[in-house]
Amino acid sequence: MHNKFLGTGEHGYHPIRKVKVCISGLRYAVRYDFSVAYKVYLSLLTLVACFIFRQWVDSLLIMAATGLMLIAEMFNSAIEALCDFMETHRNEKIKVIKDISAAATGIAIVLWAIVMLVEFSRIWRIIFS
Repeated sequence: MHNKFLGTGEHGYHPIRKVKVCISGLRYAVRYDFSVAYKVYLSLLTLVACFIFRQWVDSLLIMAATGLMLIAEMFNSAIEALCDFMETHRNEKIKVIKDISAAATGIAIVLWAIVMLVEFSRIWRIIFS
């Protein structure tokens, strides 16, 4: 895609290329970041159970919470990588940037964990009642 400010890239809009880049980034995050991978697999397992028991609203809630968590995790990973690339030595300003990014991710993870615990308890009651 052409960047009009930098004058780089190709002209035109390429939606298929954007989807491929998105999938590539998600695949990389799941493959190489354990904190992303186990949450994705846990969410998928819970989603399958919700689909089996036809809990549609619960499925949407799990997808929204998982999406929020993935977005936060991947932004955090990207910010940390960028900070490490820009400054290889210890820098207090970089530490603050990383800490803020981690805090945002932590909030998203807490929300995700609450949703997952509620959904696990609902599925547990459906299975064993």
